[in-house]
Amino acid sequence: MATVRSTIRQIANSRGHTAFLAAAIVIGFLVGLAVVLLVILVEAATTASEWVHDNVGSHDIAFFLTIPAGLLLAWGIAQRFSKNVESGGVTETIYAVGLRAGYLSTRTILPKIASTAATLGGGGSGGREGPIVMIGAAIGSSLSRYTRFSEDRIRSLVAAGAGAGIGATFNAPIAGMLFAMEVILGNLAIRHLNAVVVASVVAAVTTQTLVGEEQILSSPGGSFEDPRELLLYLVLGLLAVVAGLLFVRILTWVSDIKDRYHYPDWTRPLAAGVLIAAIGLIDDRALGTGQSFLSGLMRISTPDATDLVLWTLPILMVFKMVTNALTRSGGGSAGTFMPSLFIGGTLGTALVLAVEPFWFTDLNPASYAMVGMAATFAAVARAPLTAIIMVFEITGNYALVLPLMLAASLASFIADRVNPDSVYTQPLTKAGVHLVQNEDVDLLDTVTVGEVMTVLDVTLAPTMTVTEAAGILDESRHHGLPVVEKGGKLAGVLTLIDVALVDGDPDETLVRDAMTDRPITVTPTMPVSSALARMAALGVGRLPVVDDMDPSRVVGMFRRNSVVAAYHHALGAVTDRHLYRQRLRQRVQPGATFYEVPVPHGSAAAGQRVKDLEWPEEAVLVSIRRGDAVIIPHGDTVLRVADTITAFGHGDSRVAVAYVLERKLAADGTATDG
Repeated sequence: MATVRSTIRQIANSRGHTAFLAAAIVIGFLVGLAVVLLVILVEAATTASEWVHDNVGSHDIAFFLTIPAGLLLAWGIAQRFSKNVESGGVTETIYAVGLRAGYLSTRTILPKIASTAATLGGGGSGGREGPIVMIGAAIGSSLSRYTRFSEDRIRSLVAAGAGAGIGATFNAPIAGMLFAMEVILGNLAIRHLNAVVVASVVAAVTTQTLVGEEQILSSPGGSFEDPRELLLYLVLGLLAVVAGLLFVRILTWVSDIKDRYHYPDWTRPLAAGVLIAAIGLIDDRALGTGQSFLSGLMRISTPDATDLVLWTLPILMVFKMVTNALTRSGGGSAGTFMPSLFIGGTLGTALVLAVEPFWFTDLNPASYAMVGMAATFAAVARAPLTAIIMVFEITGNYALVLPLMLAASLASFIADRVNPDSVYTQPLTKAGVHLVQNEDVDLLDTVTVGEVMTVLDVTLAPTMTVTEAAGILDESRHHGLPVVEKGGKLAGVLTLIDVALVDGDPDETLVRDAMTDRPITVTPTMPVSSALARMAALGVGRLPVVDDMDPSRVVGMFRRNSVVAAYHHALGAVTDRHLYRQRLRQRVQPGATFYEVPVPHGSAAAGQRVKDLEWPEEAVLVSIRRGDAVIIPHGDTVLRVADTITAFGHGDSRVAVAYVLERKLAADGTATDG
């Protein structure tokens, strides 16, 4: 295995961008295979559930067997391997990309597939899209760890794996690419685009080749002919906001109940399964993925072609919201992507059934179902571009471009004003994590963590008592220090807050029991702006700095005062670049020459920084001769008496420079012309 890793790393180092795109191709292919495996296992689990339904005396009783059993099995897999196997997977992927340098454990891939198959095959409510996002991201994370790609490229490959999962599931590679950019990365930076596109296309082709079209959501397409229908689509966009926010609220409410659950944890999937089964007795369309029901909605040509009853559709939407929330909180592995589409498709169909008797022309329910899908998903996920393009790729035509853009953009805009958190970021906000997704270039992008980090002068050992550690913190005047095991491996971080929260006797409590284990880290090559965003997201004042090549070895600490140092460092560099550009401009002007001006005794310029003086625009500082030394000036260079300034400019500028340097200090400390 070590030889394989070494070979892959050599290829990555030698081929650069070519190796990066090759990695994206491999990730896309592996994600496509993972989607195929998930589809096969879900089908197998569904077949097993159908066998139970066929062989149990009562069809109703079967729901109370298969659904709790599926959730209990999924819960057991999560307990055995990783708690991250529960729930959806998109939120966990966003967290990994934003705060853990794209790290997702390889050990979660197969358990996540098995857990999702047990959940959905047993009759749990949700989609496979969320889980496959996490599975794809974990594949991208695992492959990228064999290379020496930079953290930014690793994040690209992790996002590529996530987008490939969506692209493969819907046979919609462009939608998969946009989902990775909008939702996972939170920006449309062009540097991530190539890997995400390549992986999404390869995954979609792989899945379509192996499982065919029957497992992929598709539609013959909709129509839009009467401009007056834009009013209805506007109403649909507003209704999608209400439905989307209600869905997010129900998910949060049920999750809060789970957090207050005081019974043995193994009873949680059983209780949730019984409640889901009870809803299934009322309307079993609220169970499972809902893909077949949704496909049926997208094929209804006229209101007369359906036997759906108007008043049952809003109830069905609420049932779907509740069963999905119970499935996720009950220990199951299921996403919110497909339920969002289910809710939106049902909403659009209900709107047509409600207004068709009073409308001017014939309405196409399939068109409203598809626009409702896009609008609701945009409201839930805050990803309008993904929603719009996904419908384009599902239908294969652009007839609905205007209604889609109107409803999806309106729904996303209004939902964002009402609740800034999407269904994917709401759990992070609840946990106190606020990710910063603005990647505009600023001063702190030009400074790396390694330039301003604090070199470790003292560390803590996990076998120390809390009292001993508190004494070291007090003596070193630090609010937090890394906990390092023998061999230099980072074990955690202990802060004064951790010390204050110790319940037992601090003389007997060990640091390993009080510290924050698995802390979020940064690397020396990371821009300070990214490290600051990571620090702000967690609301902490310090982060351990680990070696780029060995993430377990701590090399320093990035603290709040590091940010101040980085700002001053960057500001000085900006001033240097400004002076350099001035030199270039002056150098090409005719009549310009070099000249020297000394700093006399009593000069107001003595003791001042170069950037704080009002130099004439026509002059450029070249050097400062101080005794036998020649100094290249920058913004923070402090002038001294007897310094000789060498400048470049026109003859008139020499008089202006001399004026700046020869101004005297008055008795009150202010500069004077005398």
